[in-house]
Order: sequence, then C-alpha cells, then structure tokens
Amino acid sequence: DNIACVVITFKEDIGTQGRGGYFDQFGIIRDVMQNHLCQILSIVAMEKPVSTKADDIRDEKVKVLKCIPPIRLENVVMGQYVGNPSGLGEQTQGYLDDPTVASDSMTPTFATAICYINNERWDNVPFILRCGKALNERKAEVRIQYRDVPGDIFGGQTKRNELVMRVQPGEAVYVKLMNKKPGMSFGIEETELDLSYNSRYKGMVLPDAYERLILDVFLGSQTNFVRSDELAEAWRIFTPLLRTIEQDRTKPIRYVFGSRGPKESDLLMNSKGFNYYGTYRWDQNSKM
Repeated sequence: DNIACVVITFKEDIGTQGRGGYFDQFGIIRDVMQNHLCQILSIVAMEKPVSTKADDIRDEKVKVLKCIPPIRLENVVMGQYVGNPSGLGEQTQGYLDDPTVASDSMTPTFATAICYINNERWDNVPFILRCGKALNERKAEVRIQYRDVPGDIFGGQTKRNELVMRVQPGEAVYVKLMNKKPGMSFGIEETELDLSYNSRYKGMVLPDAYERLILDVFLGSQTNFVRSDELAEAWRIFTPLLRTIEQDRTKPIRYVFGSRGPKESDLLMNSKGFNYYGTYRWDQNSKM
C-alpha cells in the first residue's frame, strides 16, 4: 500500500573488454536480466516460506514468477554504448569498435524493463529491472521507493523515502529519508539510517558470490540454485520479448560510455512511478 515502485539495478562501469564476440550472441537481457535480476526479484517479492529449507524457499520464488505476465516491448528501453570522446582508455571505445562484434550488431548492452506481479501483495506496483555495461558506476542493489508523504507541509521540498539493499560493492542496508536539520529552523535534508557491513562487522570475512555457491555445492544445499520450474517460468516471462526484438531487429538507443544510460530509460521509469532526484548520493567510503 505504501510502495511506489521497486527498482532492481545491476550496473557495470566497464565494457565487454574483449568478450564482445561471446556477449554478442546473448545480449544484456539474457546475460543479466533473465537470470540475475529475476532471481533477486523473486527473493524480494516472495512471501515468507514455511521454513528455511531449500524447497520451501524455492516454492515461494516460483509462486512469484508464475504471477508475472510476459514483458511487453512497450515497457522496455534498450541501449548500446558508444565511445566517449572525452573519456580515457577503454571509455573511448564503443561496443561496435570491438573487433569481435559485427559492425551492424543490434545487440543491447543496456536494458530497462517494467514488470508487474499480479498477486494480492504487489498488484499495480511496478518492478523496474535495469542493467547495463559501460555505465557511470558499478553497483548491484534493490531500491524500494515509497509513495509521496501525504499533506506535505514543507513547501514541496519533501522527497520520497527509500529502503536500499546494496548487494555490491560494499554490502549495506540503508534507509534514505528526509530529516529535519538540527537547530532552530524547520529546514529538511536528505540523509540516511545506515547499516554498512564494512563498519558494523569489522574483521568478518564476507565470501564472494561464487565462493558461497561453491560451499553450497560441498554442503549439498540447493537454496541458492535455480530449480527447473523456476527456470521455465523465467524464460516464459522473457522469451516473447526476445523473439520480438530479434525478429524485428529492434535497434537499441545509443548512449555514451560512462553515462547513466539512455535518457529514454529515465523517462520510462518516471512514467511508471519512479522519481529520480539526483540530489543525494550514498557514500560507502564514509562508513568504513
């Protein structure tokens, strides 16, 4: 009732780095969105499982995916990066400059897609999946943006509160919220309630993603692995979109290496209920 939208983001600040020939066969939707982002979405949106056993958790993830209709092209923005003339090193090279990529390739290196979960909890709440290469930063996160505060008494200065779960780099959970400035005035500012793992859990070794999975293999734990019915549902959601893109040779929008991606992505997200302000930046370095 209080959530405006959920944004799941995976951004890389590097290009294909010589892997263009491999990447060109798949594109960003298959490489990242259909698997990684779909996994995160199902974990965020699922109901509480009966237990922490692998199949109980995976049962709830599948229930979520079954409620998602196939994504339509009108709810998608795709991009392909070009070189930045004012950049340094790799940034000056665009995707098509990679000698292993065909000069007329239509393969997207960036995508934003809007999907909906047709169940009681999430009805009409947009889930925004966004991923891309050659962007302005490297991060993976879940951003839950809450609705506008009703009855704003601060003359339109109030911005939406957000709960952010930072996956990488620098694992953290923080709430970005509006806070009254200390002192006699009634001015407000954006700040955060922060749980940064690097500062809260000093000295604790946090395994990398694949280290954790390899350990799960040794222990026989299937919790973090995809089950066949889950995989089938994920492909059901994305296959019609992929077929349309490939049959129609849908042309991706060009964006500059080191940017936030195509402007059309921001316009799509805004039209679906996400407000981007660009006035606040969480600084993980200040928490270490």
